[in-house]
Amino acid sequence: MHSTTRCFELTPGQDHDSITGYRLLHELDFSPGEVLADQAYDTNAILEFLQSRAITPVIPSKCNRRVNRPLDSETYKERHLIECFFNKVTNYRRLATRYEKTANMFMAFLTLLSIRLWLK
Repeated sequence: MHSTTRCFELTPGQDHDSITGYRLLHELDFSPGEVLADQAYDTNAILEFLQSRAITPVIPSKCNRRVNRPLDSETYKERHLIECFFNKVTNYRRLATRYEKTANMFMAFLTLLSIRLWLK
């Protein structure tokens, strides 16, 4: 049985995903286990942190890596759940076009929408 932790954070558009992801990984307690992420999270800092906690990174290597790490492609296929979530979220015009002008209202609507999708 897989245990999953759900967490999201609203960041400025100019922030790189890996910076926020690194910070969020420190806040979560899920070792041992696996972390599924895309190539944006293939940083030395994230990989070292995961290895120090006995967490298996299921992250494809960036094309500029000198040595590509092996990837468990069967486990990586489970990332489709994340992509499906983003697809469902963008179907809600209010969220996709950012009708909410403040970050708090945007997060509130995203939270409600996430709960609604989770309960379906």
